[in-house]
Amino acid sequence: MQPSRRSVLLAATAAALTIPATPNAQPAAGRQKILRLQTRQIEVGGKLATRYGVVQPSGAYGLTLDEGDMFDVRLDNALAVSSGVHWHGLNPPWRQDGVPYVSQLPIGPAQSLDYKFPARPAGTRWMHSHFGLQEQNLLAAPLIVRETSAIRSGLQEVVVLLEDFSWTNPRKLYDDLRKAKPDDGGMNMKTNMSAPDLNDIQYDAYLANDRTLADPQVIDVERGAEVRLRIINGSASSNFTIDLGAIEGALVTVDGNPVVPLKASRFPLGTAQRADIIMRMPADGHSAAVLALGEGRTLRTGVVLRPPRASVARISDNADAAGPIVGLEMEKSLRASQPLAVRPVDRSIPIDLIGTMEGYVWQMPVNGMGGLPVRVVRGERVELVMRNRTMMDHPMHLHGHSFQVTEIDGQKFSGAVRDVVVVMPGTTVKVVFDADNPGLWAYHCHNLYHMAAGMFTTVVYEGFA
Repeated sequence: MQPSRRSVLLAATAAALTIPATPNAQPAAGRQKILRLQTRQIEVGGKLATRYGVVQPSGAYGLTLDEGDMFDVRLDNALAVSSGVHWHGLNPPWRQDGVPYVSQLPIGPAQSLDYKFPARPAGTRWMHSHFGLQEQNLLAAPLIVRETSAIRSGLQEVVVLLEDFSWTNPRKLYDDLRKAKPDDGGMNMKTNMSAPDLNDIQYDAYLANDRTLADPQVIDVERGAEVRLRIINGSASSNFTIDLGAIEGALVTVDGNPVVPLKASRFPLGTAQRADIIMRMPADGHSAAVLALGEGRTLRTGVVLRPPRASVARISDNADAAGPIVGLEMEKSLRASQPLAVRPVDRSIPIDLIGTMEGYVWQMPVNGMGGLPVRVVRGERVELVMRNRTMMDHPMHLHGHSFQVTEIDGQKFSGAVRDVVVVMPGTTVKVVFDADNPGLWAYHCHNLYHMAAGMFTTVVYEGFA
């Protein structure tokens, strides 16, 4: 496989997304890191596209820290437009959460903002714009806080950021959705829950570390070695199934939080979710593809792991069959290895997920009333009861907290600790969290277009200052 000019354009990105088995020398204590919002060029289908990015002065993409580090970052906006970055999965003080008009004002062009707080919890996190539709323009990057246990393991780590790509301007994509007709699968009017609506947007490509399978990132690994994959679904509105082919991997964390290891060769990954998977390379020295299958589409992407002297076969961007529906069967089998402490629920709050394709309006009324926030008191154990009344799934994300999945359609269990849970059509999902981080927090569907169309509210602590 001959390198294309994309290989030259993205050499720094490829290096930044492969983490060595042993930790790098630590920077001097108190040294601030710089992240810059800027435009960049990637190649898709043989054509150059200008999109956004989050880059260090060295050219490294995103940021990698170690457990116990301070998140000490200056964010420079070198874009021609206002922006802002949310540190997804970290639980900072609310004023440093990076959500324009909720925790801060937008960062204007040529302006900077400083962030400083403990980088926790450790694990596979990510960063993305929370301003307008910029996330669709690929303003996202990995944010890894390497666990002490992962560092000590000595395993090579490979970070894979998945994104969905369109040649169409995000504003036009959104405006076209708002023009949709009522009979295009009207969400809250359909009663046949056996035929969910999987994709509102037909993307032109799926990307893995900015590449398609026409020219995938090829990562050098040792023959027969174990590798830790840190896979981030950074798409705007796409679900994937991670496919390891004939190799069985062990899922060890979800959304950066440890679970009792679960072995499989396929793993569902909803929008904004993450999965750490440990897989062993074939003993025969062959290459191995790590594929991301688009839900309900033949379109796919992925990376290739290559031992020394192994050949790399070409893989089509399109599979023979559509990717599986990302359901909740595996979610029901996940068990947190570090669950929240057992205690009674102090406050249970019903949230209805509703919407219609007529005008493309989405809402999440709290306690039966639209526009209300979720009100909590510091120290409470809070239960969120999310009831999906629509024909689309909704990846629901709570900022500033980690929650535990405790019930799906009446089935109680001590599930995974997460920050995003997919609520399938016609399904009720319960999660609990401890109100231990006072502030004003975003709580929303992580499908970018559902959020923009109204599926967004806040969690407000009573009496916080």
